[in-house]
Amino acid sequence: MTGGVTSRAPGQAPGRAPDGASGRVRRLTRAEARGARAAAGFLVPFLALFLLCFIAPIGFALYESLLKIERTGPLGLGGETRDVWAGLSNYTHALQDGHFTAGFGRVLLFGAVQIPVMIAFATGLALLLEAASARWVGFFRTAFFLPYGVPGVIASILWGFLYVPGISPLVEMAHSAGWDVDFLGRSTVLWSIANIVTWQFTGYNMLVLIAQLKAVPGELYEAARIDGASAWQIALHIKLPLIRPALVLTTVFSLIGTLQLFAEPKVLKPLTNSIDSGYTPNLAAYNEAFTSNNQHIAAAEAVLLALVACVLSFGFLRLVGQRGNGGEDR
Repeated sequence: MTGGVTSRAPGQAPGRAPDGASGRVRRLTRAEARGARAAAGFLVPFLALFLLCFIAPIGFALYESLLKIERTGPLGLGGETRDVWAGLSNYTHALQDGHFTAGFGRVLLFGAVQIPVMIAFATGLALLLEAASARWVGFFRTAFFLPYGVPGVIASILWGFLYVPGISPLVEMAHSAGWDVDFLGRSTVLWSIANIVTWQFTGYNMLVLIAQLKAVPGELYEAARIDGASAWQIALHIKLPLIRPALVLTTVFSLIGTLQLFAEPKVLKPLTNSIDSGYTPNLAAYNEAFTSNNQHIAAAEAVLLALVACVLSFGFLRLVGQRGNGGEDR
């Protein structure tokens, strides 16, 4: 009978594997253990830095946003008690601050106009530089990318000189042509800031898109040309659909950067009365912390800013994912 009986080598005890098999199992186990230790050795430094530089600051900001400073005596001059539990009162104060909420509306309007314009410019430059007939590709790629190497503060100072009447050659040229231009006016300063951001980051987004274009197999282009497709049809029906992941990535990065807008309005603020201390949410939190000396409200505003950035980013990714799945189903 063979049912339920396991064959074994002569002299082998029941339930034991052959010596060769057990040695192989032992060697595999040791190799896996070494691999696990090596993986942990690579992960531990990253996790330590991640916890120290990302998780810990977020946790501390949340903690600070739930505290407040209590002052006693007439006009609050009798002394202060620090780190008193405040609950959600700091968040209520931030949401009731008209300057802070207006800053959110301002940056959302900014992003609704500036991000599509910048991504369109970056996409057009990437397609032009990767065209088969393009010349001097290296020179133009470097020239378009160079503004990204200029820090945001320096770029704002440079453009500030081009915006100030009496100094700017652009303003003088516009006045000579009969145009009354005020780049720092209340209705135009937001778009002057948008110009700085677009000038600085278009080249960076262009390189991301070019990297995605280089990952596209050249055989697809050759097959399209053999089928009679023009350069415009190849760009529209092959290149653009295949660089969709890079377009989504650059759009998300731009959306997060828009909500964090700070350096440009901060630098241009002394040049115009059109920019106040709460012009953007980031600028409002900065002024609460370092001008009004109220770090608890500043922490609450920073947490709210992070939440809005998360909601918009993941909402955009979800929207794009649903459209992509719908397109595939069709």
